[in-house]
Amino acid sequence: MIKEALQYIVGMGKAEIHKENGQSYSDKKLHLIEEPTAGPFIVHTLSGLVDYVSSGVDKSDKMIVHVVSPTEVRVESPLNRDRVRDYYVNAEALIPEFRFDRWYDTEDFNIKLQSCFVKSEDRDIMLKVVGNITEDQVKTVSDDGVSQAVVAKVGVASVGNVEVPNPVSLAPYRTFVEVEQPQSDFIFRMQSGPRCALFEADGGAWKNEAIDNIKNYLEAALAKEINSKHITIIA
Repeated sequence: MIKEALQYIVGMGKAEIHKENGQSYSDKKLHLIEEPTAGPFIVHTLSGLVDYVSSGVDKSDKMIVHVVSPTEVRVESPLNRDRVRDYYVNAEALIPEFRFDRWYDTEDFNIKLQSCFVKSEDRDIMLKVVGNITEDQVKTVSDDGVSQAVVAKVGVASVGNVEVPNPVSLAPYRTFVEVEQPQSDFIFRMQSGPRCALFEADGGAWKNEAIDNIKNYLEAALAKEINSKHITIIA
C-alpha cells in the first residue's frame, strides 16, 4: 500500500517531454481540455431549418447544411481546433408508418393506401381492387409469378376475374412534406385472408432522388446565404 501511494504521488508531478527518433513522448498521460460545443435542437420541417439559418440567431461566419438521409438534415459548423463540430439544428421528418414486406388485411391496407401514399392512377386502381374483393379466401384464377387475377366485384351485382396490377408505381410519404415524394415501383401481391402486401422493387434508388429533392429545395430557399458564402450544402 505504501509503495502504491508513493507511485501515485510521484505520478502527480509535472509531465516530462522526451524526444526520440524525431517524435515527442510524455512520461505521463495527458488529457486534452476540449472547447465546448453546441448540441442541436430538433425541428421537423425543412422550413423550420430554413427559418433558423435565415434568422442568424446563432451568429456564425460559416455553416454546413448536411443532407444526411431522406428524413434527416443537420446544420453544423466547420471543424474547430479539436477537430469536432458544433451541431446547431437537426431536422427530422415526421412521416406516416407503412411497413413494406408485411401483409395487411384489406381494410387496413385500404386505409394505409389513402393516408400514406400520394394520390395517383396506380393507387386508385389498387383501391378499387382491394375494396371489391368478395370472398374471405382470395381465389387466384391465374398467377404467373408476376401478375395475379382474383375474384372481385365488377358491377352492381356481379363478380368476375379482376387482374391485380403489378408492378405498381407509387409515391409513399417517405421524406419531408415540402419536397416532391419520389415515385418508385412496387410489387403488389394478394393472398387468402384476404391480405395484401407491397414489396419495394427499385433497389433503394428513391433515397438518392429524395436527397436531391431536399438539396434543390434548400438551395432555392437559402440562395442568399449560399451567394454570400455563409453556408455550404452537402448531400
